[in-house]
Amino acid sequence: MTVDVLAIGAHPDDIELACGGTVAKFVAEGHSVALADATEGELGTRGTAAMRTAEAQKAAAILGAKVRKNLGLPDGSVEVTQESLLKVITLIRELQPRILLIPHSVDRHPDHVHTHQLCREAWFYSGLHKITTRLNGTEQKAHRPENFFEFMQWFEFDHTFVVDISSTFEKKMESVKAHASQFHNPGSTEPQTRLSEPDFFERIEARARYYGQTIGVTYGEPFFSFAPVGIKSMFDLVLSKR
Repeated sequence: MTVDVLAIGAHPDDIELACGGTVAKFVAEGHSVALADATEGELGTRGTAAMRTAEAQKAAAILGAKVRKNLGLPDGSVEVTQESLLKVITLIRELQPRILLIPHSVDRHPDHVHTHQLCREAWFYSGLHKITTRLNGTEQKAHRPENFFEFMQWFEFDHTFVVDISSTFEKKMESVKAHASQFHNPGSTEPQTRLSEPDFFERIEARARYYGQTIGVTYGEPFFSFAPVGIKSMFDLVLSKR
C-alpha cells in the first residue's frame, strides 16, 4: 500500500491537534493519507497506552486515513538512534508518500523535537540506495518524499504558509475529541493537565481562527518549510482582503 501523504507525530493525539484539518482536507480532495505515532503515549498523565491506541484508531477513521501505525518508540525517550532511523526509513519506503508532515524543530516537549530530528534525517536517508531495509523479508526500494512540512504544536514559529481548513475544521475537532482520555472530564479522578483544562477546545479554535484570519478565511493551520515553496499561478493564492 502506498499513500500521497504521511503525517508523523510523537504521541497519539499530536497530529489531530496540530494538522487534523489539513489531513481531513487532503482526504476530501481525494488524496490518500497515512498517520504514524512514534510512541504510544504511555507516560501521559491521563489514560493508558491501550486506551490511547484505541482512541488513535478512532480518530484516524474520522479523518479518513488509510492506515495508522505506531513505531513503538519509548515515550519520553525518543532518540535518533540507528534502530529508530531504520524504523522510520522502513515506514517511508513502505508507504512511499510524496509529502511528509512532521513536528517543528523547536517545541515545548522534548519528544516533539526529537521526533522532528528523527523524521528529518529519515526523510533524507530513505532516498539513499546503499542503506538497505527489509519489510516482510523483501528488500525495499529507496524512496524520498518530495518535501517535508513542519506543523505547529505548543510553540509558535514564523510559518511559510497557512492551509485553509474552514471546510474541515469540524472534522478536525471531532478527531481531537476522539482522544477523550486526554481532555476535560468532570468525573475523572486523574490529575489535570493543560489539555484537560475546561477551555482547551476554545484555545484550539482561537488559534485556528487567528491563522485563518491572516489569510482571510475562517480557520487555518500554519506550516513551515525549509525548502522554497513554488506556486503554479499567483491566482491560486488565498489572500486576506485588505
